[in-house]
Amino acid sequence: MSKSEAVQNATVRIQNIGGIASRDVTLAPGVTVLTGRNATNRTSFLRALMAGCGSDAVSLKGDADEGSVELELDGRTFTRVLSRASGRVEFSGTPYLRETTTADLFAFLLASNEARQAVVTSRDLHDVIMTPVDTGAIEAEIDRLQTERNRTERELDQLSSLESTQHSLETRRSELETKIADLEAERDELAARIDEEDQTVEAQRENQDELDRVLDDLQGARSEVETVRFRLKSERESVESLRDERSDLEDELDSFEAADIDREAVTGRIDHIRSEIETLNTAIADLQTVIQYTEDVLDGKAGLVEQSLGASASGDALTDQLVSSETITCWTCGTDVDAVQIEQTTNRLRGVRDDRREQRAELRRDLDDLETDLRVAEKSRTRRERVQRKLDRLEDELASRTEQIESLTADREKLTERVDALEDEASDLRGQAESTLIDLHKELNEVEFSLDRARDELASVNDDIDATAEKFDKRSELEGRRDQLTEDLESARTRITSLTNAAVEAFNEEMETILDLLGYENIERVWLERVERRVREGRRKVMKTQFELHIVRESETGTVYEDTIDHLSESEREVVGLVFALAGYLVHEVYEDVPFMLLDSVEAIDSERIAALVDHFKQYPTFLVAALLPEDAQALDAAYDRVAWGDD
Repeated sequence: MSKSEAVQNATVRIQNIGGIASRDVTLAPGVTVLTGRNATNRTSFLRALMAGCGSDAVSLKGDADEGSVELELDGRTFTRVLSRASGRVEFSGTPYLRETTTADLFAFLLASNEARQAVVTSRDLHDVIMTPVDTGAIEAEIDRLQTERNRTERELDQLSSLESTQHSLETRRSELETKIADLEAERDELAARIDEEDQTVEAQRENQDELDRVLDDLQGARSEVETVRFRLKSERESVESLRDERSDLEDELDSFEAADIDREAVTGRIDHIRSEIETLNTAIADLQTVIQYTEDVLDGKAGLVEQSLGASASGDALTDQLVSSETITCWTCGTDVDAVQIEQTTNRLRGVRDDRREQRAELRRDLDDLETDLRVAEKSRTRRERVQRKLDRLEDELASRTEQIESLTADREKLTERVDALEDEASDLRGQAESTLIDLHKELNEVEFSLDRARDELASVNDDIDATAEKFDKRSELEGRRDQLTEDLESARTRITSLTNAAVEAFNEEMETILDLLGYENIERVWLERVERRVREGRRKVMKTQFELHIVRESETGTVYEDTIDHLSESEREVVGLVFALAGYLVHEVYEDVPFMLLDSVEAIDSERIAALVDHFKQYPTFLVAALLPEDAQALDAAYDRVAWGDD
């Protein structure tokens, strides 16, 4: 099990807890045996240690207004303070654990331990094992994962035709590149022919001045066309860069989780939950006080009872009466009441208290979730607004540059028309002698115009190819995300089943080992079976997982038959309950959360078997603290630490 390499001693300092006025105890790693008779506050010490770990199953000393527990462990000090105010006990401090449901169930094995009692009272053992598991959260996680995977599948379906789109675009790009190469070759050939024709034109022309003016205008117009072409190229490059940046911002914007929550409703819900938690804290404290007081009476702690009854009889006489008699004088009405009846009532109170604790734990989880949602929503909203503002600015700039491209394109068209007009005018002025040169210029202008259009289309195709490549990257990411979601979904769906199977396996293995160690000759086997049964919930029947406990006996004649828990001896029932608690301890890995295991009220088991149980249990926790009668303690290994308890 998980233990530190150099575990230090644990020191417990107690003030006014249970029946203890003041006591300090140092526990060494391993087994510590609390030896003493009944009603010597051994159980009060165990409950004080539980309180230091964070449990509420502890009471304040009857004549004190405040009590405390300090637990020093591994160089840290953990505290728990109990204060009496307005007729109830309030808890404060910084205990070892924030939540003790699992430890209360499977590590703090006192007489009232729910896991032990579940076996004795034939409760649904599956529900007990699953108590610490938030099945609602697991189901919500399954729904979330399923929804996200479905969304991912839909996105992948939309990207399924990428290969075909990419092939078409690359084919078109190849065609355009070939066309541009041909047009550039044709342009260069025309430029060369124009140079040759220029050399043959006669120096003198009629209307030379007018022709010079037209040719100057033609040259200026062509220069303007080249300037516009250069500006168009620059603007297109800028637009391409802006589109890339916009794509990055849109991806960042899509990555934000939705945070559409009603802040006012959530805040109101948080305040309401906190109020409910306070109400539950009060109810739990009141119930614990009544339960502890009743347990003290049943355990024969005369001092507390005597104060409540105001009896004039001596403490020893009253203690003898409470311990030895089968009836107890009710401290509220003065009548004699069967002790079993009081114990049954106390068990019902424990059930109510545990229900309140479970409600409180659920509310605390809800509170944590709501507060986390508020923080995440605010952070996501701020970041999303910042990115959105930047994206809006970029969109404005992109729109502006797009308008500029459209304007420049229109200017180019007008300039091209002006060049055509000037060429026609120059042709008329030059006459037939220069008609060939004019035609060549006109043909060159048409080639350059076609070349511009081909380049524009190629730029657009390249943009589409780049966008398609980004979609390929996105598809790869989505495929990886889908595989991870599938794995997480399968893990979530099998989490509960794996846990129940592990609990059954742990119980059966430990039970087989314990039976061999303790030597119950008339018990052949005790084992758990995981079954699915149809049970009624409200108006409908549903399938529910349950644990079925099987007990196989062997008669004196060697006949093997199945029996029930009710027919086992008290000793045998206690052993089964302890092993069931140990199975929960192992399955939930309680040793990772708390280093203590506490053992009490095992007097029904004979000394030798108690010693064997302790020897077996000690391998799991760092500290095993067992409260035993002196005669039972004698059977344990003499090397174990012992703390003697007497009348305080």
